[in-house]
Amino acid sequence: MLAQCAGTDLDRAAMTYIALALDKMVNYNAIQVRWHASREVVAGVFDRHNFSFYWSYAEMAPVITSNGYGWVLGNTGKALGELIGLLGQASDGGLQFSPPRPKPPIHITCASADSLPIEDASVDCVVMDPPYYDNVMYAELSDFFYVWLKRTAGLLYPDLFIGHLTDKDREAVANAAKFAGQKGGAKNLAGRDYQRRMASIFKEQRRVLKPDGIMTVMFTHKAAGAWDALAAGLIDAGFTITASWPVNTEAESSLHIREKSAARSTIFLVCRVRETVPANAESRYWEEVEPTVRQAVRAKVKEFQEAGIGGIDLYLACFGPALQVFTEAWPLTRGTARPQPKTKQRDLFEEFDPYAVRPEDALEAARREVKQWRMEQLATVKRQHHLGALTEWYVLAWDAFRAPRFPADEALKLARVVGLDFDQDVKKKVCEVKGDDVILWDSVTRHRNGSLGHVSAECMLDTLHWAAKTAREQNTGAAQSLIESAHLIGDPTLLTALEALLNVLPPGVASAGRKKPDANLAGAANDFEALERLRKLAFAETVPAPKIPEQIPLELPALAEDEDESAD
Repeated sequence: MLAQCAGTDLDRAAMTYIALALDKMVNYNAIQVRWHASREVVAGVFDRHNFSFYWSYAEMAPVITSNGYGWVLGNTGKALGELIGLLGQASDGGLQFSPPRPKPPIHITCASADSLPIEDASVDCVVMDPPYYDNVMYAELSDFFYVWLKRTAGLLYPDLFIGHLTDKDREAVANAAKFAGQKGGAKNLAGRDYQRRMASIFKEQRRVLKPDGIMTVMFTHKAAGAWDALAAGLIDAGFTITASWPVNTEAESSLHIREKSAARSTIFLVCRVRETVPANAESRYWEEVEPTVRQAVRAKVKEFQEAGIGGIDLYLACFGPALQVFTEAWPLTRGTARPQPKTKQRDLFEEFDPYAVRPEDALEAARREVKQWRMEQLATVKRQHHLGALTEWYVLAWDAFRAPRFPADEALKLARVVGLDFDQDVKKKVCEVKGDDVILWDSVTRHRNGSLGHVSAECMLDTLHWAAKTAREQNTGAAQSLIESAHLIGDPTLLTALEALLNVLPPGVASAGRKKPDANLAGAANDFEALERLRKLAFAETVPAPKIPEQIPLELPALAEDEDESAD
């Protein structure tokens, strides 16, 4: 039967695409499929890149006109047509307004990136979109499709489906589950494993690249540890980053980023083979290179911001220029030993070297420069006053991540940038730690947890949170009286803090009866509304209206119409 149906290459190709179409059908007919109420359509299993649990599920009718099998086959054909067009292999049957492009030979192979069946120094350009550290466990998710493809396409290409399931042992991802229970910490060991595998892959790309060849790597991750691992892998393989470009690759409404601290941009890193450094060459010191790193970031941050890049993406975009200077200056060492950090080492097998330099050092320098730039932008330049460290941390956390929940590792690094000890000065004062994440507290939550300080000039965040809480629970006039009683109504530092906080907190909009937003996000939006009413009442002439950021507008219960009148 198979020999009769797949007698020619064209037959085998057609059956392969039918197998892919059947997999698409399975993606829309499983117990993890949901009904997309606003669009009134069935949403596939992997619209969130995970195995989400649902109490009920939807199904796609398989044999209805314009739906089911007809729809998946049509979508598969559409995707195939677009790929053919991109490769310059489109049919000449239509109208041609430009001369046809030459049809170069194309060879497609299925092989591991660390062992390519390609000759040495034979490739002009490598374009790579590697796994983004621990974002997606591709092999685990691929099992959903693999078991079906094995029963369809596996009959045509049995060599590609030898394994019972997908190969997870050689996958280049930071999968902490693979190291659960091992000494050294599962997360640390997973990070080391990712760096080692990516270095092996990059070394293989260096082998096949011509001496003047170029490699472009696409990467993004909100955690600096992921960038440190990737950059270390590039350096170990002998590459230098010569340019970087941030590209917006995620839609604002994407479920992967909506109401999350996820990055919207992908950074394209242009890499070339690093020239061999003579063994007797003088060492370069990080203390000499760091100012150049900061200068490179300062030169780019304004350009990126004017191009519409903000939030965590602004930090990520500046990682590129920082790593470019860092890799061009490699190898590096410290002139002065650094103290051993309080946190645990990356794993038990890595000894602490006080003179060692890592890509993370360049990333921290970039963060400091972006932090300074953003604080200058969030308050009126003519009235710059230094905010307290805790107020700065809170403002910068909202400005960078635009969500109440973000990685705890990044919270610790941000605390270091503003000169705070996260465990002593930040944790359980303005946020809590849950698992690997930090959750920011709003004014009411801080008061409920007993971490809201006094109304004074000592900490403007405490003062403004007291004002927000008072305005939310009583009225705006009571909040004004609270600040007046502390003799802070004209304090320039309070005005700066109020302006900065209003420029980063998420604004709220009247509810349209949809699903309630995240409680922590709603609390922050309620603080914004309370402080904005206070600004209009008491500081309209001294604090400008907030520049509404790109935060997600939240639907909140409509405010009482007479609330502001009762404050007079």
